[in-house]
Amino acid sequence: MCDSCGCGVGDEAVTFTKHGDHHHHGEGHTHTHADGSTHTHDHEHPHTHDHDHSHNRTIAIEQDILGENSLLAQRNRGYFEAKNVYTINLVSSPGSGKTTLLEKTLTEIKDIPFAVIEGDQQTMNDADRVASTGAPVLQINTGNGCHLDADMIHTAYKELQLKDDSVLFIENVGNLVCPALFDLGENTRVVIISVTEGEDKPAKYPTMFDTANICIINKIDLLPYVQFDVEKCKEYALQVNHHLEFFELSATTGEGMDAWYTWLRENIKK
Repeated sequence: MCDSCGCGVGDEAVTFTKHGDHHHHGEGHTHTHADGSTHTHDHEHPHTHDHDHSHNRTIAIEQDILGENSLLAQRNRGYFEAKNVYTINLVSSPGSGKTTLLEKTLTEIKDIPFAVIEGDQQTMNDADRVASTGAPVLQINTGNGCHLDADMIHTAYKELQLKDDSVLFIENVGNLVCPALFDLGENTRVVIISVTEGEDKPAKYPTMFDTANICIINKIDLLPYVQFDVEKCKEYALQVNHHLEFFELSATTGEGMDAWYTWLRENIKK
C-alpha cells in the first residue's frame, strides 16, 4: 500500500503505458522498509510488501519515504537541467479542467516541443485526449494510489525519450492532499481551481497552495451562473502563500489564455 498516506497503492499496481502501446509495470522500484533500510527489486520477488507497521512508527516511515522521494526528485531535476527540459507539475482536485487546459495549450502552441506524463488511477482517457494534439504522452495508472512520486516520473520520462529544449507537463492525479507532499523534480508547480468549487479551497487544503508557484482560476466563463468570489479565493490563497501568481482564464472559451501562454514562453527561456 501507499505507506505515506494510506491510499492503498502498491508497486505492483502501478502501470506505465505509452500511448499506442500495451501497459507494463515499472522495471524495478526502490522500497523502504520500516527499519529505514532500502533496496531496489523487480516485481518478481518472493516476499510481499506487507509489513507489520505499528502506529507509533508511522511518522518515521513517512519521513523515510518522503526523504527517499526527495533524493529521487533531485535526480530527476538534474536530468531535466542537463537536457534543458522545463517541467510543469499540474495539480488540482478532480474536474478542475487540467486536461482541457493541456489540450488547449498543446493545440495552440506548435513551435515548442511538448511531452506529457498523465497520472490517473485507472483509465487512459486523459492520455487519449492529449495524444489527439500530436504531443507524445505516457499514462501512469496508479491503481488506488492518489499521487505520482519521483520514481514513477523517472520511469516515465525514460520511456518518453524527451527531446532537448522541450517542455514536460505532468498532469498529477486529481487530489488536493497527497500530491502536495511529493516533489517530482519539477521547475514549477501549478495548482488549478475552478469556479465550480468553493473559493475556500486554499484555506481547506493549504499545503497544496503553499507548495505551488502559480494558481490558475479556471472556468471563469461560468462565473455568472455560480457563487464563487474570485477575490476571496485569492485572499485565502495569499494568506497561505503570498508569492503565488494568479491567472484567471477559461480553457474552454480561450478567455485569459494569452496571459498563460506569455508566461509559459517567458519562463521556458530562463
